[in-house]
Amino acid sequence: MIKTHTFPSGLRLVMEKIPSVRSVSLGIWVGTGSRYEDTHNNGISHFIEHMLFKGTQKRTARDIAEAFDSIGGHLNAFTSKECTCYYAKVLDQHLPIAYDILSDMFFNSQFDEKELQKEKNVVLEELKMYEDTPDDIVHDLIAKATFYDHALGFPILGEEQILHDLTSEDLRTYISSHYTPKNTVIAVAGNINEQELIAMTEEYFNAFPATQDHADVSVPQNTYHHLHRSKETEQAHFCLGFSGVQLGDEQIYPLILMNNILGGSMSSRLFQEIREERGMAYSVFSYHTSFRDTGALHVYAGTTPNQLEEVYDITMDILYDMIVRGITEKELANGKEQLKGNLMLSLESTNSRMSRIGKNELLLNKHVTLDDMLGKIEALTLTDVNHMAENIFKQRHSFALISPLTSIPTNIRSDRLIT
Repeated sequence: MIKTHTFPSGLRLVMEKIPSVRSVSLGIWVGTGSRYEDTHNNGISHFIEHMLFKGTQKRTARDIAEAFDSIGGHLNAFTSKECTCYYAKVLDQHLPIAYDILSDMFFNSQFDEKELQKEKNVVLEELKMYEDTPDDIVHDLIAKATFYDHALGFPILGEEQILHDLTSEDLRTYISSHYTPKNTVIAVAGNINEQELIAMTEEYFNAFPATQDHADVSVPQNTYHHLHRSKETEQAHFCLGFSGVQLGDEQIYPLILMNNILGGSMSSRLFQEIREERGMAYSVFSYHTSFRDTGALHVYAGTTPNQLEEVYDITMDILYDMIVRGITEKELANGKEQLKGNLMLSLESTNSRMSRIGKNELLLNKHVTLDDMLGKIEALTLTDVNHMAENIFKQRHSFALISPLTSIPTNIRSDRLIT
């Protein structure tokens, strides 16, 4: 059972007790990411995530690493468009150690100037590594094409010049505005005692001062730009972008089932037709991303440049067929079982359960039980899924391409599925 506790400061603690395991996963979730940045500080959320591992008033970066290694635990973090998470997984007996170290990092990181410059170089290397993987870059480019000048179109890693210009004071100012109690959730899943956990959270996070609510952000409007980056690559990497659904929308259930049939599995239409039947791509898939107030469904494929136009045409034919003919009873039944299996298997670890309850509490402020989700998947009908396919694909689409070509081929048009 999932339980929540809200402290006077506004900090929320969400807990899921799993007595059958000996591990505990702990996460500090902050409602900030690249969406909350601007053109002057894009990348600062990700850089702060890095800097929180570089030492506190009483621990060096090595001390932090060795402390978790010495107890066989794991410590990590990630930054996304809408949240940043610092998390650890340890044996239940070592939970106080994880609390002590993570709270120390969270409140007492030094942002030492020498470490700041060193970590800038690390992130710059990360950016360079990213530039060497066009099949990753194209997903940033489709976000830009889909949301354009809205912050949801910003890259999470930021840009080199902006990173060079960031100072310790910039980081502290950003933290004071975004790392606030009402914008933070502590999520814990595993073999826990809930009352002891509440007391432990109060002990380690009592320094968190009550502050104003987190500032609202503007609602994006999906755009239909076509963007191309010319790059010396062996393949042409492209993405299509369609409007999706936001977090918490009940329409997410027919959408994830439809996406699974389209390109979310090895038996999907895209994979079977483009890779298995025609051998024209190694990697081809579709995926949906939900945000607080919008969503996007993207289709990706990588193929040799001289096959780009044909692969795009085949993709359009597959999407058109989903609009006109819809899915089959067999696809519906198989898709339901696959989704239910994936969902249940994904919740077998304490870390995945911690991630689920932390994100839901932070971004939705509510929780749906596993049985409820399974029931909603099982209740889906052909009409539900076919109606969703028509709503999603019978619209204009954005397009992103990274290739050695000099321009986007003329057969690629945003109104292709409308006309």
